[in-house]
Amino acid sequence: MELWLLYAAGAAIFAALTTILAKIGLKNVDSHLATAVRTIVVAIFAWVIVLMVGSQGEIGEIGGRTWVFLVLSGLATGASWLCFFRALKLGEVNKVVPIDKSSTILTMILAFIILSEPVGLLTVFGMILMGIGTWLMLEIKRGGEEKSPRRGWLFYAVLAAVFASLTAIFAKIGIVDMEANLWTAIRTMVVLPLAWLMVFKTGGQRQIKAVDGKSWVFLVFSGLATGVSWLLFYHALQIGRASHVVPIDKLSIVLTMIFARLFLGERFSKQSLVGLVVLTFGTLLPVITT
Repeated sequence: MELWLLYAAGAAIFAALTTILAKIGLKNVDSHLATAVRTIVVAIFAWVIVLMVGSQGEIGEIGGRTWVFLVLSGLATGASWLCFFRALKLGEVNKVVPIDKSSTILTMILAFIILSEPVGLLTVFGMILMGIGTWLMLEIKRGGEEKSPRRGWLFYAVLAAVFASLTAIFAKIGIVDMEANLWTAIRTMVVLPLAWLMVFKTGGQRQIKAVDGKSWVFLVFSGLATGVSWLLFYHALQIGRASHVVPIDKLSIVLTMIFARLFLGERFSKQSLVGLVVLTFGTLLPVITT
């Protein structure tokens, strides 16, 4: 088994844990504040790893081009996080996550256009299956009305998917000549001020004292899970194709759905389960056939 595959699979596992832990922690917390708190945890974790492996000395060797894409990737990450956790606050995990994970389709298209990564017929077929699976999992009512009583989640989930795909592409371009742990740590420092800017803009800082102990615990663990997921993902991205790494990483949706059922008590219809199977097969198809 290739090393990039192990890293990508590990990233998927921790990404699933991130979503569930965050959903629990978001229960009584403003979504922007939760994002900002988690970013602090990720930043501390990432820099600890950098110091452990001794890659901090490479900062002076980072070229201008890498800095540009590093900042762009960080900004895209911050925007994706803010949108995703806002969607997660408004909607159910089993509806928000499929939309967010559909960023795989856009990432593969952009990898073909920008990175010149090959796209065969089976890959295109896999992308179509991903789209069909995502649509089935949304469980749209006749007449187009969503079952979720708070419809704003869909708008934010779509934006999260768009920014997530840009994050992967910017990272793939910029990470070529840079150690993956250091890349993760510096990107987090780009996300951090953006996250806290949104907190103060919306007045979320006034809720800090009202956050209960349970929420703090789950938000911290969610941040740690995010840090591990990021480190594994960017190690995989550094040595593997973006069009292969991203689909494996996005398979976290399967574990997320399982965790949502076990820990959050969310139920799935037959249509949603069929959609999950179709989405999973479509996600794996471009990887297993190459």
